[in-house]
Amino acid sequence: MPLQICILETDHLRPELVDQYQGYGYMFQQLFAQQPIAAEFTVYNVVAGHYPADSEVYDAYLVTGSKADSFGTDPWIETLKTYLLDRYQRGDKLLGICFGHQLLALLLGGKAERATNGWGVGVHNYQLANKPAWLQPQTNDFSLLISHQDQVTKLPENATLLASSEFCPIAAYSIDDQVLCFQGHPEFVPSYSRALLDLRQQCIGENSYRKGIDSLQQQHQGSTVAEWMMRFVANGRESAAL
Repeated sequence: MPLQICILETDHLRPELVDQYQGYGYMFQQLFAQQPIAAEFTVYNVVAGHYPADSEVYDAYLVTGSKADSFGTDPWIETLKTYLLDRYQRGDKLLGICFGHQLLALLLGGKAERATNGWGVGVHNYQLANKPAWLQPQTNDFSLLISHQDQVTKLPENATLLASSEFCPIAAYSIDDQVLCFQGHPEFVPSYSRALLDLRQQCIGENSYRKGIDSLQQQHQGSTVAEWMMRFVANGRESAAL
């Protein structure tokens, strides 16, 4: 039986990007369709106030990236925090990417804030600090496409650091077998990253823009990270096709 994943979409794409990329929920669906573990996805845009009914059951809830600040006080962010805390207390599995990575850290006792070293853009490399059994295929490091000016600066007390870099010391973490989060974007493709870089050129600065553009020639392991996420969700499910 395929895994059932609820994608909590926390943004609307810029209008000029919608025709080609649709939305972050769609990007994740495209990414996970390539993985060896079968899964089905339902997307809810929480910015618009859309959530699953209480009667709906999912194997995991994925919180996407967003242009919003995880430490913001917008009403939809406060509603999402209440919803995620309830899901956590019920024992549901939670996945976080970028904004989701930061929001879950904040919600569960950590800290996220504006990064002192500015914007992170382009392809970025991380070193693995821990390799749980579900982290297959194993490697010592990996690269992801990134676009963020905020970072997690303190982990929740019960969290395990999974990956880091000099630029982003807390790049991935897990909490037991329930929470898994990454700062980078496995769902991004180079053309989308290039489009974001072009749109944000002025605010990120010319030097960072040029370095980001040049880095897009490098390989990234978004597909590998997506497989780790699905194996994390499937871990412990006897029916999962590993």
